[in-house]
Amino acid sequence: METSLDKSALAGASASPASPAAPAAAAQPAAKVQRTVYSVLGAISFSHLLNDMIQSLILAIYPMLKDNFSLSFGQIGLITLTYQITASLLQPLVGSYTDKHPKPYSLPVGMGFTLAGLLLMSVAPSFGVLLVAAALVGCGSSVFHPESSRVARMASGGRHGLAQSLFQVGGNAGSSLGPLLAALIVIPHGQRSIAWFSVAALVAIVVLTQIGRWYKQHPAVKKTRSQTGHATLSHNQVMFAMGVLMLLVFSKYFYLASINSYFTFYLIDKFHLPVQAAQVHLFVFLAAVAAGTVIGGPIGDKIGRKYVIWVSILGVAPFTLLLPYANLFWTSVLTVIIGIVLASAFSAILVYAQELIPGKVGMIAGLFFGFAFGMGGIGAAVLGQLADATSITYVYKVCSFLPLIGVLTVFLPNVEGKRAKA
Repeated sequence: METSLDKSALAGASASPASPAAPAAAAQPAAKVQRTVYSVLGAISFSHLLNDMIQSLILAIYPMLKDNFSLSFGQIGLITLTYQITASLLQPLVGSYTDKHPKPYSLPVGMGFTLAGLLLMSVAPSFGVLLVAAALVGCGSSVFHPESSRVARMASGGRHGLAQSLFQVGGNAGSSLGPLLAALIVIPHGQRSIAWFSVAALVAIVVLTQIGRWYKQHPAVKKTRSQTGHATLSHNQVMFAMGVLMLLVFSKYFYLASINSYFTFYLIDKFHLPVQAAQVHLFVFLAAVAAGTVIGGPIGDKIGRKYVIWVSILGVAPFTLLLPYANLFWTSVLTVIIGIVLASAFSAILVYAQELIPGKVGMIAGLFFGFAFGMGGIGAAVLGQLADATSITYVYKVCSFLPLIGVLTVFLPNVEGKRAKA
C-alpha cells in the first residue's frame, strides 16, 4: 500500500519544487488538479468499505442483542440513535476545523475509536455499555467521513462526482457485507465473536496511515478546493437551496432507517423467515445500494446533479409505495430496485452542495454526513417507538410516502447549466 500510494503521489506531482525547469514547475499545479489519482481513490474507498462494514455489522446483530438483553424495539432504536447522534453532532465540527487546520493523520485516529467501540461491544454486559460502545463507533465515524470525503475530492482531478461515487460505493459495499458476515459468523458464535472484526479495523488503520502520508505530502492539492462558486446566486438563494437538499437527505435517510434497522424484523414478522435468511435479504438490498451508488456521480458530472437528484429521490416513490403490499418474491425485487435508484442521490447531493459553497469541503461533507446519520438515528428511534405502538408492517406503510418529498427538487437552482467535460 505504501509503495502504491507513494507512486501515485509522485505521478500526480512528478516535479519537485527544486526542478531546474521553471516553466515546467509553474505548470505543475494545473497538472496536479487535472490528474485523477485512482490509487488513492481505491484506498479511501477500501477504507470506507471496512468502516461501514463494521457499522452495518452492529445493525445486523440487533436480533441477537434483542434476545440476549431482552430489549424492546424502542431500546434497539436508542442504540442506533446514540451512534448516529454522536456522529452527526461531531462531523460538521470536525469538517469545519479541518478546513482551516488539515489533520492528515486524523483518519487512523478516528478508526481507533471505532476499534475501541467494537471491542467493547463484544464484551458488553449490559444495555448501558452497549450504548457507550455505540457512541465510540459514532466518534470514529465523525472523523472518518468528512476527512475521507476531502481526500476523495483532492484525488478527483476535477471529476468530483466520480470520486464521490467511488468513495461512496466502498461504504455501501461494506454496509452490504455486514449482515452477511453477521449471519455467517456472529449469529452462530455469539456476541464475543464481534471482536474478530477488530482485524478489519486494524487493516483500515494501516491503510489510512498511508493515505495520511499522501495527504501530508500534497499541500498544493489541498489548496485547490473548488473555485467554481456561483456568484449569480445570493446568500439567501444558497441557503434556500441548502435547505431543500437537507429535506431530500431527510427523506432518503429516514426511509433507509426503516430498512437498515427493521427490515429483518419485517421479513421475520410478515413472512416468518429465520433470522439468517432475513439477513441475507438485507444483504441483497444493501448490495443493490452499493451497485447503484456508482451511477449517480459520473452521470451527474455529465448531465448535472439536479437531474440525478430528481430521478433518485422522487423516482423511487412508486416502488416504495408498492412494497408494503408485495409478497416475498416481489418484496425482494422491489427492494433491489429501491436500493439501486435511491443510492445514486447522496453523491450528487454532496457535490452539488460543495459547489454551492466552494472552499468548505470538509464542513459540507461533515454537515451532510452528520445530518444523514442524525436522520438515520432519529428515524430508527421514532420508527422503533412506532413499531412498538403499532406494527412493523404499519411502519413500512408510513415510510413509503417519504420519497414524495423529492418533488422539492424542482426548487433547486439550475446552477450547473450545460456541464463541460471534466
